[in-house]
Amino acid sequence: MKPDDIRPIRGPGVVAGPLPFSSGIRAGDFVFVSGMASADEDGKLVPDTFDNEARRTYRNLGRVLAAAGLDFSRVVQVRCYLSSKDDWDAHNRIYREFFSEPFPARTTLIGCLGDLVKYEVDAIAYAGASEER
Repeated sequence: MKPDDIRPIRGPGVVAGPLPFSSGIRAGDFVFVSGMASADEDGKLVPDTFDNEARRTYRNLGRVLAAAGLDFSRVVQVRCYLSSKDDWDAHNRIYREFFSEPFPARTTLIGCLGDLVKYEVDAIAYAGASEER
C-alpha cells in the first residue's frame, strides 16, 4: 500500500470535531470509522436517552459510510461500547435497525464510557478493491 492509498473520509454531515482524529480513513480496500457517538456535526456531544443516543450514533456512522460510497451492508466489524449493562437489550434491538444478516463480526464492551455518553461505536467496512470503485 502506498501513502496515497490512505486518505480521510470527508463529506456532508460527517462529524468534524475539534479533536485530533479523522472520522474515517480509507486504507486500501477498507474504511476504518472512528468511534462515533451522540454528537452533532461540529462534534459536540448531545446527551439524550439511550435509544436516541444510539440512533444518533448510527446515523453519524452512516454519514461516514455514505461519504465513502458505502452503506451498513459493507460493514464487516463493529465494536460497541455501552455505559451501562442495563442498556444491553436496547442496544441489540437498535443494532438490528441498522444491521441485518449476515451480521458483522462484533465486540461489545460495557462500563467503559464514563459519564460523557451512553453509547459509542466504531467500525470497519469493506470498500472493495480500488479498481472496483
